[in-house]
Amino acid sequence: MPSASTKAPSTLGAASPSPSAATRTPSDSRLSPGAPGFRRMSFALFAAGMATFALLYSTQALLPAVSAGFGVSAGAASWTVSAATGALALCVLPMSALSERYGRTTVMRVSLAVAVVVGLLVPLAPNLESLVALRAVQGAALAGLPASAMAYLAEEVRPKALVAAIGLFVAGNSIGGMSGRILTGWVAQFGGWRVALAAVGVLALVCALVFRAMLPAARHFTPGTLSPRVLARTVRGHLADPLLMRLYVIGALFMTVFGAVYTVIGFRLVKEPFGLPQGVIGSIFLVYLVGTVSSAAAGRLVARLGRRGALYLAVTTTAAGLLLSLAGSLVPVLLGLVLITAGFFAGHAVASSSVSGTARTGRAQASALYQSAYYLGSSAGGTLGAVAFHAGGWAATVGLGLLAVAGVVGLTLYGTYAARVRERGLAAA
Repeated sequence: MPSASTKAPSTLGAASPSPSAATRTPSDSRLSPGAPGFRRMSFALFAAGMATFALLYSTQALLPAVSAGFGVSAGAASWTVSAATGALALCVLPMSALSERYGRTTVMRVSLAVAVVVGLLVPLAPNLESLVALRAVQGAALAGLPASAMAYLAEEVRPKALVAAIGLFVAGNSIGGMSGRILTGWVAQFGGWRVALAAVGVLALVCALVFRAMLPAARHFTPGTLSPRVLARTVRGHLADPLLMRLYVIGALFMTVFGAVYTVIGFRLVKEPFGLPQGVIGSIFLVYLVGTVSSAAAGRLVARLGRRGALYLAVTTTAAGLLLSLAGSLVPVLLGLVLITAGFFAGHAVASSSVSGTARTGRAQASALYQSAYYLGSSAGGTLGAVAFHAGGWAATVGLGLLAVAGVVGLTLYGTYAARVRERGLAAA
């Protein structure tokens, strides 16, 4: 996809000082791989990413148990996931504005602390309605982490190391998603889903303490003042940028596939011909380790194939995994999940880092819009995937995923075409 900078106004006041602190500061003063501060930062944000995904998707592997416990349908139980991701999507932009005023590190620490407290209350929910409400509050609290983390990295890390740094943050997401689901699966098998959710809360608490202790102070952040008018102008500028808009939709479509597959897979595997117990289903999420590798390798993929080439590879891998998962035996289904996971995390790392690298002003808002689209895709994928599964089985869920994959291909092809047209225009000028 072509490289471009956002059309956001150059004087954004409250939303993002111009020029940004990152561009005013000499590049050699920012962090790079090998530096002690870079390692501490990477470890801290890895822990934050781990806690974010562990909490956000804590009920996903437990949906069959939650459905049975409350006597509700798969679609109703899926709202325990969709409410959290939907609330995050709605709140991430306001949270990013707060990070412009009060600092990236402050917002991230407070957000994670609130999310952990709510996570320890979630197991006490007396009914589905209160569980969904608590999950929505938890998602809203977690909204302070993703966009602030992306903006923090864009300001504190050298440009050439940005994709690798964001890839490590996304790798933390994958580890958190994997460990949370494995933990809940096995704990639920022996202690019930409420005990499993409590275990995730404790895991997230440990991650939050590590994050608070390890994260280096921001050295290149300049605070602004909160102004809804200026924030709206910044957002309009980002939404007017064709490249950023394509990246936002690509992130949403990738997450639609991922949300649909992992919301429904537990319902499929618990039934015949698989008939797997809850603990084994939770262990299926070990395939997230593949996502850890593919997201951390995103920087090398972009260096070798370019941004568009890396996206083509990611989407092809995802599509192949969807088709392979249609098999009626466990081994090809697992291989399909491996490919889906690898493709998704690689595509997400490429798209999200491209947003941070593209936006020259209002980086927190640019990242927030990406995260909003991304988690709306997750919410839509989880709900629509469950509806499709109820209506037409796993094949219908795969069909939904392939439609989303086709959308990514179309947008990337259009980006290639637009870049060539622009290059011809420049050559003719």
